[in-house]
Amino acid sequence: MKRAPLTSKGAERLRVELKKLKSEDRPRVIQAIAEARAHGDLSENAEYHAAREQQSFIEGRIKDIEAHLSNSEIIDVSSIAAGEKVVFGATVNLEDQDDGNKVVYQIVGDAEADIKTGMISVLSPIARALVGKNEGDVVDVVAPNGTRSYEIVSVRYV
Repeated sequence: MKRAPLTSKGAERLRVELKKLKSEDRPRVIQAIAEARAHGDLSENAEYHAAREQQSFIEGRIKDIEAHLSNSEIIDVSSIAAGEKVVFGATVNLEDQDDGNKVVYQIVGDAEADIKTGMISVLSPIARALVGKNEGDVVDVVAPNGTRSYEIVSVRYV
C-alpha cells in the first residue's frame, strides 16, 4: 500500500487535535452522557441523544486521525531542496493571467488540505497542474468553472 504524503507541520496539527479529542472532548462527552442517563427515560432525552451523536463524531474523528498518521509518510518540507521546481510541500505564489489576481497555495497531503488557509491537496487539479513546473512557467488549470492560466511567480519551501 502506498503511503500518503503528509507535511511534518500537518502531522503535528493532527497529533494536537488527537490529543485534545482524547484528553478533553471524549471525557467531556462521556460525562454529558452519564448526566443525561441520570435524568431517567432515555427514549425522550434530547441531551442523551445529542451527547451520543457527539460521542460518535469524536470517536470517528479519532479513528480518522489515527489512520492518517499511521498510513502517512511524513515529509519535512524545509529539508526539500527542489529550488524553483514545484513538488510536494512547495508554497507557490501564482498570478492569474486573466484578471491579475494573486494567490498563494501550499501543496500538502489530502488529510491536511484546507482551501480557506491556502493549503491544497497534492491530488487537486491545480496541484497536479503545478507539480513539476518551475518558477516563471505559465500553467493551465482545468477547473469546474473553466480553464484558468496562472504564472508561477515564486516557489519556496518553508
